[in-house]
Amino acid sequence: MEIGESLPIWSIIPFVGMLLSIAIFPLVKAAWWEKHQLHVAGFWSLLFLIPFTAVFGFHVTYEQLLESVVVDYIPFIVLLFGLFVVAGGIAIKGTIAGTPKTNVVLLLIGTVLASWIGTTGAAMLLIRPVLKANAWREKKAHVVVFFIFLVANMGGCLTPLGDPPLFLGYLRGVPFFWTIEHILPILILNVIILLAVFFVMDRTLYKREIATGRSPHDLEGNEGKQPIRIEGAHNIALLALVIVAVILNGSIPNMPLFQNADGTVFGFTIPASEVYLGIQYFVQIALILLAAFLSLKTTKKATRELNDFNYEPIAEVARLFIGIFITMIPALAILRAHGSDLGIDTPLEFFWATGALSSFLDNSPTYVVFLTAAGALDAAEGVVTTVGTVAVTNLLAISAGAVFMGANTYIGNAPNFMVKNIAEANKVKMPSFFGYIGWSLCILIPVFIIDSLLFFL
Repeated sequence: MEIGESLPIWSIIPFVGMLLSIAIFPLVKAAWWEKHQLHVAGFWSLLFLIPFTAVFGFHVTYEQLLESVVVDYIPFIVLLFGLFVVAGGIAIKGTIAGTPKTNVVLLLIGTVLASWIGTTGAAMLLIRPVLKANAWREKKAHVVVFFIFLVANMGGCLTPLGDPPLFLGYLRGVPFFWTIEHILPILILNVIILLAVFFVMDRTLYKREIATGRSPHDLEGNEGKQPIRIEGAHNIALLALVIVAVILNGSIPNMPLFQNADGTVFGFTIPASEVYLGIQYFVQIALILLAAFLSLKTTKKATRELNDFNYEPIAEVARLFIGIFITMIPALAILRAHGSDLGIDTPLEFFWATGALSSFLDNSPTYVVFLTAAGALDAAEGVVTTVGTVAVTNLLAISAGAVFMGANTYIGNAPNFMVKNIAEANKVKMPSFFGYIGWSLCILIPVFIIDSLLFFL
């Protein structure tokens, strides 16, 4: 029996408490919060684990922790760490003036790259150049907000390399290029709308900055305008190694070379559990850590200093997301157990249900739950997957909801929080947790309503 079938709804209180802590403490006790983030994560985790263990026993709790921490959290944080370190070794020197036109071009480049090197890879590669280009401006938080909307989220919708939910769909039989064939028109529409809104907003604020005497030429210093060049370019090859590691994680289980006689992938079961770790788990982690190690050893210290590189942004993500991954165990269990009972069977419902939950839960398991629910509808025609035949429009709605609406909150997608932390480390006053949701409600939700009317009704 699924444990989610016997968990009461109030078992998600620690998860809600974790989210509220992230939202409220930075506003009311900022200095205290900076020192005690791990303690807060530990408190909410124990508030879930102690009663859960009392009801279900140590063995069930042990297995749930293995699934959440070992199977999900460790690869998650290792991937973020690898991309953070490698991308932090690529510095773009020269003068890039943060004008409205330049900012639009940077956002567009990042959006295009995201589907091929991942939203996290594109975000880590471009956030520092974007921040440097706009360093002369007083009002620049809006640039980072739209960067999160486009580069850290929507841009990853075209291929399984772009965002983890789509990769899980690929492993379950969705063709590699299926998403780009079907979702591209929606992405183009959304990018046009968002960049148009951004350009109007950015131009208005740009003119105000100019009126106060500020100028993009403030970036030039005594040396004048400098040509653009890249330092640490060898890290691009290491970035490719990280992407290869992710691809191998999905392809190794299908290679006969790595399979036992019964067709299962080489690996082992963690003692006293039923959690099986295939060789692909260790290959991915080893290659990513190797890429990070080589980056740290081969990149000049001066190059990282150009990026103001330090480990605090990734450390904060690690501290907070361990609490999120543990406390969201009951939320995901309840969703897995009752996802097919929600009565969701239309594209519009799949789009908003997947998107709403992906805004606060890990969008990968959320995608899988609704993909499974859609497969259970047994469509007469559509995309044949390992969970059943899924109607084309339903699969499109689930894919779009999982990727697009991860932009609704700071915790909706892995790079969101990291981009926020890097921006704040560069003295950008970012919106609070609820403040950012306000931006989403005003800008993203109207875009998603348009998507609904044009593509999912």
